[in-house]
This record gives sequence, structure tokens and C-alpha cells, in this order.
Amino acid sequence: MKNFILISIGLTVLLSSCHKEQDEKTTQAVSLDEAITPVQLAAVEQTVRSESIMASGLVASTDEARLSFKTGGVIQKIFVKEGQRVSKGQLLATLDLTEINAQVAQAQYGVQKSERDFKRVQNMYKDTAATLEQMQNATTGYEVAQQNLQIARFNQSFSKIVAPMNGVVIKKLANEDELTGPGSPVLFLNSSNANDWVLRVGVSDKDWARLKLGDRASITLDAYPDQPVAGTIAELAPIADPMNKLYEVEIKIAANGKKLASGMFAKIELKPTQSRSYAVVPVEAIMEGSGKDAYVFVVDESGNKVKKISVKIGYIDGNKVLITNGLDSISAVVTAGGAFLTNESKVMVKK
Repeated sequence: MKNFILISIGLTVLLSSCHKEQDEKTTQAVSLDEAITPVQLAAVEQTVRSESIMASGLVASTDEARLSFKTGGVIQKIFVKEGQRVSKGQLLATLDLTEINAQVAQAQYGVQKSERDFKRVQNMYKDTAATLEQMQNATTGYEVAQQNLQIARFNQSFSKIVAPMNGVVIKKLANEDELTGPGSPVLFLNSSNANDWVLRVGVSDKDWARLKLGDRASITLDAYPDQPVAGTIAELAPIADPMNKLYEVEIKIAANGKKLASGMFAKIELKPTQSRSYAVVPVEAIMEGSGKDAYVFVVDESGNKVKKISVKIGYIDGNKVLITNGLDSISAVVTAGGAFLTNESKVMVKK
């Protein structure tokens, strides 16, 4: 009996100890769950600025031509080299005319035969020895043969390439004795007019919407790194390039006597006259992100919890960050204590 009492007392003490330990753990867990992080806030300011658009591109001419034959065949002769200056009307390349001349001769024989057939059927029709259908077929055959001859002579006349303007041969895209098709580029020609130099760059849809004809640009050429030149927007493409989804902008270069050439690399700062609105926050408010994407913490309506909000960075100006998207209707962001927060963390705002 005495042993039983001792065992009962021992179990009671053990259970009491276990409950006490469990209560302490529960209390600690509740304490951790209800941890309150002190934070400081900064007001979100609004500003309107005309942000520059940075781009890069290659110098080109407004007058560019990829020259080709209007008919297919074997290239007989290319009379120019890359980098060579040419004059308007100058003969640049010819096709081997052997096959083309044979096609012309064949078409001529076809016309002669169909003409004889037509005259024979015409006489027979007058003597009622041929039907109306036979007469119509002979007439059609004669007309088709004449059209075939016209096509062959057209191909013969366009079996050469002549320069459409004064310029420079930038690239040979084919070689002698190669077979080329109708419209396949053979030579790439640029205008030699010193006043026709441009840059063509691609911009996003948002940047494109901010630009207009006549907006200014500052151009820095790799060939003249310390001598920037001015430019103006001359053309804005109405549709995006299907490959890269960018809109092409053509910038006319004011060379100011500098020697330019096609293919020169340049960095361009486009200066749109149209401004845009930004939300401005301290740089301390920006949490980790990637590129233009980041996030901030804001206190929710209850005043004791935070929300994690994604934002889009326009650019950084000193210790301020200009935000383009994400802070509409937000008046303040967390600047101190954010490193310890997650979405819906409990906070206490320090004044």
C-alpha cells in the first residue's frame, strides 16, 4: 500500500512537470507569433520629370538600297568592290544572258508559229472550213505567245543592276557564277550624301509613347567619344518589330563636319519633351529585387500589419528612388525595420 502511494505521488509530480513544460513552450510560441517589429515610415512624394531614354545603334544612311536582279539567273559579272564609290546610273552587275537570250528566242519562235496558225485558221474561217471555236483558240494562242515574248524581253532588259544614286557599296551579298533568284539582294548600297546620316534604335512601347517628332537627342559616337553631336527624331515607326517587339526610332544626325560612315556605333540619349509622373521614396524603402523590379512594405488599414507590394523602378536619383508603377494611392512606406518583415508581419510604427 505504501509503495502504491509513493508511485501515485511520483506520477502526479511527473505529470505536473510535463504540463508546466508544455505550457512554457506554448507561451513561447505565442510570444514568437505575436512578435511586434518597430518600424519607421517615410512619406511617398510625387514628382513630374522628363526622364531621358538611353539607347544604342549604328550609323546608317537615309538612302539605303539592297540591289537585286528582277529576274533569276547566274551572275556573270560584278563590277564593283566593297567600299567603292559609285555614281548614279553606273553598271554594277550583270547576269549570264545565255539562258535569258534562249528564252527570248524561244518566245519569238512561239510568236511566229502562233501567228502562222492564226492566219491559217482565219482564212479557213472565212471559207467556213473552220469553226468559231477554232478561230477563238487560234486568236488566244497568238495573244499568249505575244505576252510570253514581252515577258522574256522584260527579263532580258533587267538582267543588269545599275546604281540608283550616288553612293558607296557597303556589302557584296553574292558572288560571280552564283545562282540568284528574282529579288535576292546582290549589293548593299548607301547614299554618299553627307547630310543623310541617321541612327535607328528600338525602344519599348512606353518610351515610344513619350516621344514625338522633333524631340532632341544627344549622340556619342565611339569614333568621337569626347565630342557628342546633336540629333532630332525624324521618324517613329507606327508598328513594333515582330521579332523583338520594339518600336524603331530614326534620329537624324547633325554631323557638324565630322566624318561619318555606315556601321559606326553610337550611344544615344533621347530627351522627350513629354514628362511623366513618378512616386518618390527613400532608397532605404527598397527591398531586394531584380533589375527594375523590387518591392516595398506599407502599413495596412489596421495600422499594425504590413503588406508587401511590388514596384517598378524608373531610375535612382541620389538617395531617392523614382517609382513608375505600384505606389498609386500609397501615402507612406517602411524605411527602417523592413529587413525583418514578411507579408502581414505585425509592426509598431515609431514616430
